[in-house]
Amino acid sequence: MCGIVGYIGSQPILPILLEGLKRLEYRGYDSAGVSVIEDGKLDTKKAAGKISNLERLIASNGDMGRRGGIGIGHTRWATHGAPTTMNAHPHSDQGLRIAVVHNGIIENYRVLKHQLEQTGVVITSDTDTEVLAQLIAHFYVDDLESAVRLALKRVEGTYGIAVVSADEPDKIVVARNGSPLLIGIGEDQNYVASDVAAILHHTRQVIYLDDHEMAVVERNSFRTMSLDNVTVEKEIEQISWEIGAIEKQGYSHFMLKEIHEQPETVYNAMRGRFDEDAATAHLGGVDMSDVDLRNVERIIITACGTSWHSGLIGEYMLEEVARIPVEVEYASEFRYRNPIVNSGTLAIAISQSGETMDTLWAMREAKMKGARALGICNVVGSTIARESDSGCYTHAGPEIGVASTKAFTAQITVLALLTLAFGRVREMDRARGMEFINEMKALPDRIQMILDKEDEIRKLAEVYVGHDNFLYLGRGYNFPVALEGALKLKEISYIHAEGYPAAEMKHGPIALIDKNMPVVFIAPKDRAYEKVVGNIEEVRARSGRVIAIATEGDMEIGEKADHVLHIPKTIPCLMPILSVIPLQLLAYHIALLRGCDVDQPRNLAKSVTVE
Repeated sequence: MCGIVGYIGSQPILPILLEGLKRLEYRGYDSAGVSVIEDGKLDTKKAAGKISNLERLIASNGDMGRRGGIGIGHTRWATHGAPTTMNAHPHSDQGLRIAVVHNGIIENYRVLKHQLEQTGVVITSDTDTEVLAQLIAHFYVDDLESAVRLALKRVEGTYGIAVVSADEPDKIVVARNGSPLLIGIGEDQNYVASDVAAILHHTRQVIYLDDHEMAVVERNSFRTMSLDNVTVEKEIEQISWEIGAIEKQGYSHFMLKEIHEQPETVYNAMRGRFDEDAATAHLGGVDMSDVDLRNVERIIITACGTSWHSGLIGEYMLEEVARIPVEVEYASEFRYRNPIVNSGTLAIAISQSGETMDTLWAMREAKMKGARALGICNVVGSTIARESDSGCYTHAGPEIGVASTKAFTAQITVLALLTLAFGRVREMDRARGMEFINEMKALPDRIQMILDKEDEIRKLAEVYVGHDNFLYLGRGYNFPVALEGALKLKEISYIHAEGYPAAEMKHGPIALIDKNMPVVFIAPKDRAYEKVVGNIEEVRARSGRVIAIATEGDMEIGEKADHVLHIPKTIPCLMPILSVIPLQLLAYHIALLRGCDVDQPRNLAKSVTVE
């Protein structure tokens, strides 16, 4: 959940570390710190809160890190211990010679802590990471690499770590098990990071560590090996992202930029994937023949958060169009309930980062039980992308805003392409396949039409900014959109919001409705329209305020809703890609008006790499 960056070379260290931490702040912003080695000494500075606090601390402490050399940095999302300066990383040993930054959770740290304390070690923080730093020091004689290896043999849990020692100022030792880590390759200098965004300004050549691997990174070289000290040859990969993709480019917030990128990202998700001669879709990463597609007996989709909502939409698509039984599982529950999986099962794991710990382990569980695993993710080289049997990249580009927007619509787009491919080898005829393709190709322009109404949505936000509770309701394909709309509002504005199937309102939530309860209905003209209008009447009868997302040209609903936002028409299974856009903008502008930190909402981090 946290961010790691490290550097060894001749450039001034601090500008590189601080820039990298700022690029990673979306992964954790409870506290931050850096350790550099200069003149044979380890110098560590840490501060609670945003990285700006760390910058001010460093500015008041002279010439730290102004020369070339070696250093590591960390921005934290708290797991063990409150977000205080004491608990911030890097953590050191008692002798202040070794520094460690760590993502993940050391599950047996209490046992290790007790053992270390019996030898006289004094643990000063509340974290599991300090225990690891002290354990490495316990094994350290004159070889940092061996000390790290011996310490990790005692550790149970997950980690991505970078370690430096003032006694060996020519190397950074890194290791990974369950938490992403990469090495950036430069000329006479090298980098380490938990996310390519941290080092993209400096290099585009990287290698990704896999679980149970470690590396020794020096100025002019690096060595990779297993934790058992067996050499591992790694392929250097080229990053294609442009630096502008991780900058705001004139937008007030990354979230707003990413909302407005959706015409492009939806187009990119489907670009080059249509076969109009056969009226189907071909996804290059899906290594499945038509026979393989026909032989799938059942699909399990596993995901978390926003990706789980896109999975629900995928379930509805695949069952209706391709006539395949589909279940959508919370990844965090799937691996612990002994699910029924066999060789006829296709397990689809959806994760923006491709590193979501719960989703990764759910996919591994499905594979172990005999399923074929298909990954849908956004980050090239991510663990899910590497470990799945086949997969699809969403091609959405970096998503920096913690609240996911463009990743959601890109995931639905890829699920729609899969639905088309499955449908065409099963029950979908060519005419319907071409209609599906044409409707998908029209989506970018239709999204832009909604974005062009942002001023109207902003004015609506001004009306409802003072409310502390919202209800979001939808039916069919738009029930998951209701869940997603409520989640966006909760995440960034801290307003309590719940999403429900519209018909379920009368089975409990209707008790909450009064003049102070805004109710957002996703009410396009589809087969459930009349039923949704009936639900609107039930809210009106109880003095509830109604906001309706309706199909362009629908004037009837304006007589029943307090406010209506119209969106273009499309086929029902693609409607969520359009109906979610105004909900994203509504959440954004309400949060902005409430003075919330839109890109870095409290208690949240972008990539959840712990259980």
